[in-house]
Amino acid sequence: MRRALACALGIGLIAGLGVATAQNVEVIKERQGILESFGKAAKPLGAMMKGEADFDLAKVQAALALLQEKAPKLPTLFPEDSKTGEDTEALPAIWENKADFEPRYQKLADDAKAAAAVITDQASFEENWPKVTGNCSGCHKKYRKPHDH
Repeated sequence: MRRALACALGIGLIAGLGVATAQNVEVIKERQGILESFGKAAKPLGAMMKGEADFDLAKVQAALALLQEKAPKLPTLFPEDSKTGEDTEALPAIWENKADFEPRYQKLADDAKAAAAVITDQASFEENWPKVTGNCSGCHKKYRKPHDH
């Protein structure tokens, strides 16, 4: 009887670990998807900033709308069980400094909203887009594994 109980508990623990890992993987994938969508939306705007592409207000507004919609969701996508796995680039500093980390996403959304209200042409874009992207680089430097670019 003890052996059967021990076996059942062992299977239950293994199954439980599988569920925890699955949740972990899903939340990491979800946050990676959102952050990748930010990068994809920002790439053509970076080309506009460099003069490599013509100014396109529709693309600018779409990128800013995406940031406003998705950025506030991100703080919930860094639970304790999502520190590792799925090639996450998240640094441990995120979980050590939640009070600093989490509000950064609302600031990104707020700055995107402010930029959306004033960007109407190339000049206003060049003046305001860096205020938005400053949020990205500030967070990446502190909370994301460095890349070899």
